[in-house]
Amino acid sequence: MENSLQKIGDSLSQNPDLGVLSRRGFMAASAATIASCKAATPPSPAGAPIKTAPNTGYRTPAVPGASPRNNVGNPSSNFSKNAGVTFSRVSVSGNYIAITFDDGPHPQNTPRLLDMLAKRNIKATFYVIGRSVNTHPDVLRRTVAEGHEIGNHSHTHRLLSKLGDSEVRKEMQLCADAVGKAAGVRMRTMRPPYGGLLQRQRELIHNEFGYPTILWSVDPLDWKRPGPSVVASRILSSTTAGGIVLAHDLHSQTVDAMPATLDGLLKKGFKFVTVSQLIAMKTEPVPTQASVTPAP
Repeated sequence: MENSLQKIGDSLSQNPDLGVLSRRGFMAASAATIASCKAATPPSPAGAPIKTAPNTGYRTPAVPGASPRNNVGNPSSNFSKNAGVTFSRVSVSGNYIAITFDDGPHPQNTPRLLDMLAKRNIKATFYVIGRSVNTHPDVLRRTVAEGHEIGNHSHTHRLLSKLGDSEVRKEMQLCADAVGKAAGVRMRTMRPPYGGLLQRQRELIHNEFGYPTILWSVDPLDWKRPGPSVVASRILSSTTAGGIVLAHDLHSQTVDAMPATLDGLLKKGFKFVTVSQLIAMKTEPVPTQASVTPAP
């Protein structure tokens, strides 16, 4: 601001014939310059983050060229109730994995994700919240119609380990009712919100509802919204055969990360199946026989 006023003053001193009117112009110009400086945004303190408005319309560009396709046929999803109470991964023969999405259905993100999965012939497992199903039943119906598996993620997304047995039963039943009403399907597995469920509660749910508790072997921490490239990198670097990948279709960044994630996993030779199909593939580890040294 001082430089601007100095330039105006120098001009008048070098041209005295400009007269009174010009000096009035000087005063007006000075006032405008001062107002402009006052209106300017003060600089951020050193080290302070600069906030910008979110670009909600941005979408990750589509990967050029044809996407790889998932070719697994139609494996059985009929697993025995005796297969287990809790799974974070499954011992399988082959490069089979299950990718799962929590906290939907979401009216914008889930349909976008379904388009990506359909393009690659991938069937995923969606752990849905009952009250969200009641709000967006059409999205759930499309998910079921396209061959994806639905799992119980409670009705209100409460921390089940802090609830009594009757409340846990209510959370499971209300979600089951919402899914049954919207799409007419019976769920086979459940995932507790935040992964929080006591062992005693897992056994209760398994006995009364037939649901094994499904946790995960790969967690990209996408709920922290680190960015699509970070989500993709974490999943690609951590996934191994028999793994169960955790993600959330609630977050747009996660869905933005999926083209690179899905294509990268397919190019690594992984084959996608649903959680029930993965459990049905479970192989029992072959016990190793200890070598016996004959007695002398």
